[in-house]
Amino acid sequence: MKTLKFILAGFICAFVMNYQAQAMGEKSIVEIAVGSKDHTTLVAALKAADLVTTLSGKGPFTVFAPTNAAFDKIPADALANLLKPENKATLAGILTYHVVAGNIDAATLTGLIKKSKGVAVVKTVNGQELKASIENGKVVLTDSKGGKATVIAADLKGSNGVIHVTDAVSMPK
Repeated sequence: MKTLKFILAGFICAFVMNYQAQAMGEKSIVEIAVGSKDHTTLVAALKAADLVTTLSGKGPFTVFAPTNAAFDKIPADALANLLKPENKATLAGILTYHVVAGNIDAATLTGLIKKSKGVAVVKTVNGQELKASIENGKVVLTDSKGGKATVIAADLKGSNGVIHVTDAVSMPK
């Protein structure tokens, strides 16, 4: 059991270090996502929703970026449907639900959670709220439908904001 914990800890460290290495330099948050093999679905969705230019702008933005594995939890036909041009507005609504105006790093977010006695509410760019809490030592986002996404890598700093990688896609109302 201890061996498994050490292997898992090593994997997580390598995972975080890989993200941090990608985030170094003056790349925008979109350029960081484009350079990540774990965010190809997110990048495709950003392109389909015409949000690349917006999120490449000055910002600052805080992005809770679901991995490919997070998008894989959505049924394939539903995801394919969202990526169709006629569903651009719906897709943009989902993606902007993952964006908060401002630069909220992990220390700030955990400080807000503690100050709010366990649950911080952040307003997303699409006008709805995400609730942030700490569960088992990790930041967890709860969406408007009760779904939960855990932050698995934090503080990937770009020239126009910060990315926190999540293990699930958060869904607005």
